[in-house]
Amino acid sequence: MMRVEHLQPYAVNPLHSRGRLIAEEESAHRSPHQRDRDRILHSAAFRKLKHKTQVFVAHEGDYYRTRLTHSLEVAQIARSAARTLRLNEDLAEAVALAHDLGHTPFGHCGETALDGLMSGYDGFDHNAQALRVVTLLEQRYALFDGLNLTWETLEGLVKHNGPLLGTAEAPYDTLPFAIRDYNARHDLELHTRAGLEAQIAALADDIAYNNHDFDDGLRAGFFNLDEIADLPLIGDKIREVDTLYPGLEEGRRAHEALRRLFSAMVADMLNETTRRLAEAAPDSPQAVRAHGTALAGFSAPVEAAFTEIRAFLFKRMYRHYRVSRMMEKAERVIAAIFPLLLEKPALLPPDWSAKALAANEAGRARVVADYIAGMTDNYALDEYKRLIDPFERA
Repeated sequence: MMRVEHLQPYAVNPLHSRGRLIAEEESAHRSPHQRDRDRILHSAAFRKLKHKTQVFVAHEGDYYRTRLTHSLEVAQIARSAARTLRLNEDLAEAVALAHDLGHTPFGHCGETALDGLMSGYDGFDHNAQALRVVTLLEQRYALFDGLNLTWETLEGLVKHNGPLLGTAEAPYDTLPFAIRDYNARHDLELHTRAGLEAQIAALADDIAYNNHDFDDGLRAGFFNLDEIADLPLIGDKIREVDTLYPGLEEGRRAHEALRRLFSAMVADMLNETTRRLAEAAPDSPQAVRAHGTALAGFSAPVEAAFTEIRAFLFKRMYRHYRVSRMMEKAERVIAAIFPLLLEKPALLPPDWSAKALAANEAGRARVVADYIAGMTDNYALDEYKRLIDPFERA
């Protein structure tokens, strides 16, 4: 179990957790946040991330990242950074592992399609769906639905990108349905920031996807190292590698440049966060939550570099014709499945059909959205064939 005497005063102390919605006897051998992490790792939703799109649909190649490998990379960065900063690394890891549990098949393209189809029923948001997964849709325990995670993990999952409300009195009607629904039972203080551990997990997400999208884009042949040599941050690392190892084979050249880029991003996050903490001098996790700005972050030059890098990746990778073709097909798959299941819920598997038939129209739509959001890429493609193709067995 974590030695809490090493934690900074502004770290979330596991001995002072606000607990769980449903009270449980805590473990003698694991902290509350270790148990959260372990429950997430053993959940069905986490396993299914193995076959959910990051950028490339799962069947396009074994080497490309999926939501599962992405989540593991984010967790590694968050855990290591939290340890360096003397934060609660178990909590940082739990938030990182859970942050993508609400993603649909086919990545953000699937989310956009499902949000449009749910426009008359409170919409769809992957962050809110992640909360729905861990508080309702995982149904394995005798005493509760979901995973019954601690308050700190849930607030980190919901607020890792910042507060959702301007004040405690702000109206909730603009928030996604799942967050409104859960917060009515368990106040996550949506007007405050999350703790530092969740802030670190959010930055780890940025570091992971910027690096692995370069790596996957190079592997796919969407661009080469020379074409990204003029970009900030990565260009310096390519030149450094070329000076140290002239004539290096291209795969090793890419890896050496990207690992240096990775280290530079992590170092910048640690240095800038340390600087902000020294300036703000918070004396408790609550002081971190109440602070007017995020206390974890990147320096201004690195933030500017990220903007340029993202613009390049958007143009050369996310909107590459090969990716766009697959995403177009993915949208059509979801657009065909959703209205059919909404109109005829008896076509759903029996346990899902029973829930849909017992609900009103909005409730049925939410059941269908939950069903589709929980699909892997391959299952969604197979379900499309089973429902639409007259020559496919049901």
